[in-house]
Amino acid sequence: MILDHISGIFAHPQREWFGIRAERRSKTSEFLQHVPFLALIPAISFYIGVTQVGWSLTRDSKVVYLTDGSALTLCVLSYGAALVGVWCFGEFINWMHKTYSEEASNPHHGMAMAVYVTAPVLIAGLAGLWPNVWFNGAVMMLAGGYSVFLIYRGMPILMNIDRDRAFLYSTSVVTVALVMLVSLRVVTALLWASGFGPEYRG
Repeated sequence: MILDHISGIFAHPQREWFGIRAERRSKTSEFLQHVPFLALIPAISFYIGVTQVGWSLTRDSKVVYLTDGSALTLCVLSYGAALVGVWCFGEFINWMHKTYSEEASNPHHGMAMAVYVTAPVLIAGLAGLWPNVWFNGAVMMLAGGYSVFLIYRGMPILMNIDRDRAFLYSTSVVTVALVMLVSLRVVTALLWASGFGPEYRG
């Protein structure tokens, strides 16, 4: 079912991880039933925010807007980056599984971990409707913190490993997530330097 388990991962995460583990899906099915829809949230929200609401760095500075074309290009690129990022994150989780568990790897479980722990960050993209730098930063920090909590809470359940190994596994996954985030920022800077940077409305 499309977007199932999403509300449960917020309301009762421990119980929901057991339900996710019991699902009999392929990793592709898990990905396609969630990520393409969740990734639309920040893309659409920021498009509306930067073209219709605007932002300013200080209270007294001028409100800034992006042109429709520039905003559309940037939001489409960010949507694609979200899809690729979550898929690669799931692949990394599956790849690292053999280091921390002697059981056979179930590709669905690694992809499910990637999908559900990134869900809070993607949903927090609603903050883009008001593209204030400080507001968005605070919201993303809260969402990121909850994602880290989900990783540590869900790893021993979803991957069926003891808590000591799960802690090390979770720490490795968080590290990979941070590296991917930094890499995304670098790629973004390179794209901006290559002519895909924002264009402001006059």
